[in-house]
Amino acid sequence: MFKNLMLVACLGGLSLSACAVQNDAAPAAPATAAAAVTPAARDMVKQALAKLAPNIRVDVIEPAPMPGFYQVIASGQMLYISTDGKYMMHGDLVDLGRKQNASEDAWARFRKAELAKVPASERIVYAPANPKYTISVFTDVNCGFCRALHEHIAAFNKEGIAVEYLAWPREGVVTTAGRATPTYTEMASIWCAKDRNAAFTAATAGQAPAPLTCANAVKDQFDLGVKLGVSGTPAIYGPNGRALGGYLTPEQLLQALKQGG
Repeated sequence: MFKNLMLVACLGGLSLSACAVQNDAAPAAPATAAAAVTPAARDMVKQALAKLAPNIRVDVIEPAPMPGFYQVIASGQMLYISTDGKYMMHGDLVDLGRKQNASEDAWARFRKAELAKVPASERIVYAPANPKYTISVFTDVNCGFCRALHEHIAAFNKEGIAVEYLAWPREGVVTTAGRATPTYTEMASIWCAKDRNAAFTAATAGQAPAPLTCANAVKDQFDLGVKLGVSGTPAIYGPNGRALGGYLTPEQLLQALKQGG
């Protein structure tokens, strides 16, 4: 994984708080919060990161809330690259004045935009007639907390919360031998079922679905989860893209949504 490559490249595997990034490109002009990132600056950032991980996918480059850095989302990681291309920081940026996680603001914008691209027809949706809120949940039918979360589905709907599931098999899509993982196979069968909701609910109760194959969205949704920084299930995101947590009771989830989740 990209994170491991960075850990090896920076400080001999120590905590990645500040890392030197060797870069031969011309330094980019300092960016401000209101300034656009120039094509030259984008190239500089991509070249600097490529020296750590040649196959890295860079999704977002924008001015960071703090001066002298770009805020970058790449391969499911939040990074900060200095505008001279020499330094990288990895992790969350906290605005002490606002007492808020500034990195989460960027993540929320990115997640909201990317999740909006997934059609409802590719999700498994449990919704009341007139939902007040809609959440996206990356899930694995063999995950204990995912199963516990789904036990509350009627209560979520009663509170006006629509739950839209996306597939995220925790063991991945393929094994090291190149075969489909058991969880991927099971979840693909659910996504291929004639009644996906019934198959999903049965699977979370321990009843494995009948093996089925079809063109399905499981791999694409797994890849999307990695892109959005999902590292475990359930991963719940609010309508504005903010991370609400993992397992939550109906009361906890409703409270998080009312607070702006």
